[in-house]
Amino acid sequence: MARVTCKICRRLGFSVCGKEKCAFKRKPYPPGIHGRTRVSRRRSNSSEYGNQLKEKQKIKFLYGLREKQFKNIVLKAIAAKSAETSRRMIELLEARLDNIVYRLGFAPSRSAARQMVGHGHIMVDGRRTTIPSRFVKKDQVVSIRPQSSGLGIFRDLDLRLKKQQTPSWLNLDKNKREGKVVGLPPLEEADSGVNLNAVIEFYSR
Repeated sequence: MARVTCKICRRLGFSVCGKEKCAFKRKPYPPGIHGRTRVSRRRSNSSEYGNQLKEKQKIKFLYGLREKQFKNIVLKAIAAKSAETSRRMIELLEARLDNIVYRLGFAPSRSAARQMVGHGHIMVDGRRTTIPSRFVKKDQVVSIRPQSSGLGIFRDLDLRLKKQQTPSWLNLDKNKREGKVVGLPPLEEADSGVNLNAVIEFYSR
């Protein structure tokens, strides 16, 4: 997955980079000398397909997924007959290991969480794993590998965890530096600002 920059956020009109000081918050219009005028022009000329494509790009970049990865998740959610499609899609996105590492506060962004997992700094149920896309199930425990806890990437972790607001479906033990999945991610706690129905319609064509 290409590195998500603030230019992408400004182009989409939505912060997806994960940075606290995202440039979009200061300049909420597309990059370039004609950025301000392109906003009003885009609003008047946007088609249904264009809006759906934009919403798809928002959530794909937000979770840092490649097109094939994201499409597979959406199609799996559409195929699930036992749950509301949008709710199932959020459950699948939030249950990824890299997202859970981010939600627990172990990493400042999803991209940083993906690197942590890929470099073997994270364990699931006491076993080291290097697969960011791994789905974590209820009652499984995600923790930092003891051999990695002294590395520079975790230098400010205790301070970060003090401020961390963990979602209701995760139980964080700040002293042990581990978190447990205690339920399914509710739709209400997902990142707001994305039209999930538009994304579903895009892939249902």
